[in-house]
Amino acid sequence: MADINWKEIVKDYKEDFIEDLFTLLKIDSTRDDNAATDEYPVGPGPVKALDAFLDIGKRDGFSTENFDNWAGHIEFGEGEEILGVLGHVDVVPAGTGWDTDPFEPVIKDEKIYARGSSDDKGPTMAAYYAMKIIKDLDLPVSKKIRVIIGTDEESGWGCMDHYLNVAETPDFGFSPDAYFPIINGEKGNTSVQMKFQGNNGEQAKLISFQAGLRANMVPQDAEAIVEVDNPAELTEQFNEFLEDAPVSGEAKLEGNKVTITLIGKAAHGSTPEHGVNAATYLATFLNNFSFDKDAKAFLNVAEKYLHENHDGKKLGIDYEDELMGHLSSNFGIFNFKTDEGGEILANMRYPQGTDEETILSQFKETLKDEVVEAVLTSGGKAPHYVPTDDPLVETLLDVYGRQTGLEAHEMVIGGGTYGRLLDRGVAFGAMFPDSVDTMHQANEFMAIDDLMRAMSIYAEAIYELISK
Repeated sequence: MADINWKEIVKDYKEDFIEDLFTLLKIDSTRDDNAATDEYPVGPGPVKALDAFLDIGKRDGFSTENFDNWAGHIEFGEGEEILGVLGHVDVVPAGTGWDTDPFEPVIKDEKIYARGSSDDKGPTMAAYYAMKIIKDLDLPVSKKIRVIIGTDEESGWGCMDHYLNVAETPDFGFSPDAYFPIINGEKGNTSVQMKFQGNNGEQAKLISFQAGLRANMVPQDAEAIVEVDNPAELTEQFNEFLEDAPVSGEAKLEGNKVTITLIGKAAHGSTPEHGVNAATYLATFLNNFSFDKDAKAFLNVAEKYLHENHDGKKLGIDYEDELMGHLSSNFGIFNFKTDEGGEILANMRYPQGTDEETILSQFKETLKDEVVEAVLTSGGKAPHYVPTDDPLVETLLDVYGRQTGLEAHEMVIGGGTYGRLLDRGVAFGAMFPDSVDTMHQANEFMAIDDLMRAMSIYAEAIYELISK
């Protein structure tokens, strides 16, 4: 509102905000299926982070509720309509390549380095503090606001499936888990699992091949163990390969076996072109040797159809829509063990005009002579769009434009956010056009100034949305 200087007000909250954010960042809230129980649906880490966030809400006098350790919310205001702010406290695996402990947050050059600092603990905490400011100022509101906290955004969204089954669905809302000015359109999201048998030939054997942490991450690390007649020659050629490839690695010999490791660059699966896929580079090198049968098929698919195939064209699944842009493809999980078999998991972000069944059908047609089976995995999501003339979109863009002086325009992304769970749901920040995006990467960070700017925008936008 014109008579409230939100930018000045948020300055008084900076120290407390950072302290509370550090409390969350110190918790390793990676999903752990091996430790999952009825009490901890996705493992204890995400639940610990959820409880810590809810405790902060209780401390500040808000109403809170935990929904079976899947999700929770912190509530303020009164009225029939509900504004939902949907964030999450789970994080992708830390991976390798960090200069600091990913769960011991540090501030360097006014940036907070930690897993989850930008995706999504930092932005969600900024949105929470925006609500806290409105409460502290005792401003009149005519609607409820709920900061809804999920624990499974990076995997299957089971947290929000559960929450929306047992709690009231917000009438409208946003997710602080993407970019400004606004994300009012999101591509569809689907994954295809390619399956292989585990047979090898005689001249060269692929004992194992492993890469990737999640389908929605570009694999930074890859490792293969091979058995060949001339391991020294393979090692020499590998070192030559490294001279011209944008990767690093090493080869270790043990008799006729060679263990090869490769390091690329991680990136978010919705923007695979920003990463360097260690798995497909490793397969490209190995496919020069005399592998046979299923091992050959595994390597051949990775090199011929997946390597540097960010738009899916090599698979025949490429598609482009005027509003939502082009399909993107990420190949995030690679596993092969001799005699046991293998799999490759591909994740596609697709625009309106195509669908997951069409994508699967083309996978099968293109790879019919290579893979044993190709199937869709669960959890696919259709494209989502909220028009620019919706009052929610208009209000958010107006506040962003007034506070930043920058152009406020609509955007469509390949990433999936909780915003798409609501018919009138969007993603709103917290990354600015000039922010450095390190989501899902080693040395993830978020600039403190960006978080404070986002907090100010969130405070004004939330107040306008719940005071009308």
